Amino acid sequence: MSCTSCGTGTPNGCKSNGSCSTGGCNRLNVHDWLANLPFSDPNSDCRIVEVSFNHGSRKEFYRNNTLQTFTKGDMVAVEGVSGYDVGMVNMSGELVRLQLKKKGVKEDNAEIRKIMRRANDMDLQKWKESKEREKPALVRARAAAIQMNLDMKLIEVEFQADGRKATFYYTAEDRVDFRELIKVFASDFKIKVEMKQIGIRQEAAKIGGIGSCGRELCCSSWLSDFKSVTTTIARYQNLTINQTKLSGQCGRLKCCLNYELDTYLDALQQFPNNADVLELSRGTAQLVKKDIFKSVMWYVLPGSNQQYPVAIERVKEIRLMNVKGQRPDELGAIELSPAKAEEKEHAHVELVGQISLKTLERNSRRRRDKEQGQQRKQEGNRPQQQGNQQRQQQQRPQQQRPPQQNRPQQGGSGAAQNRPGGSQQPQRQPQRPQQQRPPQQRPPQQSRPQIEKKKIDPPQNDQA
Repeated sequence: MSCTSCGTGTPNGCKSNGSCSTGGCNRLNVHDWLANLPFSDPNSDCRIVEVSFNHGSRKEFYRNNTLQTFTKGDMVAVEGVSGYDVGMVNMSGELVRLQLKKKGVKEDNAEIRKIMRRANDMDLQKWKESKEREKPALVRARAAAIQMNLDMKLIEVEFQADGRKATFYYTAEDRVDFRELIKVFASDFKIKVEMKQIGIRQEAAKIGGIGSCGRELCCSSWLSDFKSVTTTIARYQNLTINQTKLSGQCGRLKCCLNYELDTYLDALQQFPNNADVLELSRGTAQLVKKDIFKSVMWYVLPGSNQQYPVAIERVKEIRLMNVKGQRPDELGAIELSPAKAEEKEHAHVELVGQISLKTLERNSRRRRDKEQGQQRKQEGNRPQQQGNQQRQQQQRPQQQRPPQQNRPQQGGSGAAQNRPGGSQQPQRQPQRPQQQRPPQQRPPQQSRPQIEKKKIDPPQNDQA
């Protein structure tokens, strides 16, 4: 968890209000790896405490003459200029002695100020009110500097916790006469003003940001001292002298160029000296570059722009021959083939991060082709399925409806007597042949068969 680049200095979701034990709310943190080690003599414990102000941008040493023991993250009230200031304990214990030795400060120095007490609620409230005045004061100070046409850039304003003093940090190329500016500040803010000039790299450390490597700037996270960086360091590492790529956010050469310089200097010790020019029978070979990883030196022959790689041993031989007055015929260039990675079978392969966009496009293309092939196959089988359905409907046996009994006719008793057999069968209407229904059509409604009514004459009696 790191919140050094946020505006308030307090991490989102952190309920410790900027005093978390991880130190993510502070810059240039130091891990106290001697904190849990017991000591046989408690009286020999270091009484000097390192206190950080303004989220770690400023650190100072204070003497702890109280009977209290302070640990990292405690808010304390310390002596200030005609008042007091509030800061956070950054380091305590035996590790402070190593820090004093590194910065050349003696432990019994009389100029080291004292810790007054642990900060109470009133001190913290006054400290927060003073911090809220910093941004409006910075805007007002920049406007006043522009009105006076001063060639300076105000970077930051830091108020003391009691509000009696303010420190203005600025950058300038030349000396600036800001005596009139101090009078304006003193009359506007009613405080004691201190002007402090810083360098461009210190400005980048106070502002902070993200470097080209994707991480937080070294000067704002852990780097406390700045060393000089020159273009000679880039030449030792065979880097292209490109001011845009070699410069950081401060506009100067990147401090990280010094990190690998010692490794390159150790590797260059095996390369021969005074081998910039080699004498051959066909002319003079000029040195172009050195590859310390492959132990190869590249030369250019006269009348050609092609670069020839030569091994270090061959260069030493040619150099000895030139000292004796001999000139070899050939340079002895070697062939450099790209190293092929050996294929190894692993029991477990981690595929996280191994999927590329080309793989995803290839899989999506295969899936799309497969879906299109299935769709064409279905469209080709559809006419055949329709023909099979029609054939099945034609071959299906016609279902006959059950016969319906006719209603009894009028005068059925007389008719039954006239018909032989004593009963009359009801007449059936001939059934119509069932028409084949076309597929997917509603069959027409058939009307109910009508029964024909036949008038029967009454029976006549024979007269004797």
